[in-house]
Amino acid sequence: MKIAIPTANGKLCPHFGHCETFTIVTVENGAVKSSEALTPPPHEPGVLPRWLHQQGVTVIIAGGMGQRAQQFFAQLGIEVVVGAQPDEPARIVRAYLDGALATGENVCDH
Repeated sequence: MKIAIPTANGKLCPHFGHCETFTIVTVENGAVKSSEALTPPPHEPGVLPRWLHQQGVTVIIAGGMGQRAQQFFAQLGIEVVVGAQPDEPARIVRAYLDGALATGENVCDH
């Protein structure tokens, strides 16, 4: 499993399309195996979902995401989790894996 988290300044960025990097965390047998920060291509509709799919991402955890982007991810078979609060990617992934990730409203209004 590969989990992508949009990040800025080392923490989850509230809107996935406006992040500096994506932290890609590889998980095997419930344990974090590796983590890397990748600079995404320029943000245009559909570009980030395709790029993340090419990276092997199976889950994206974001604070907020527009409906169109969520539809692109769904078409690619990538699970979308929205409403996550800004925190360090390692803590977010651990909470997700433990079934304890606190999520709220999608912070994106479009």
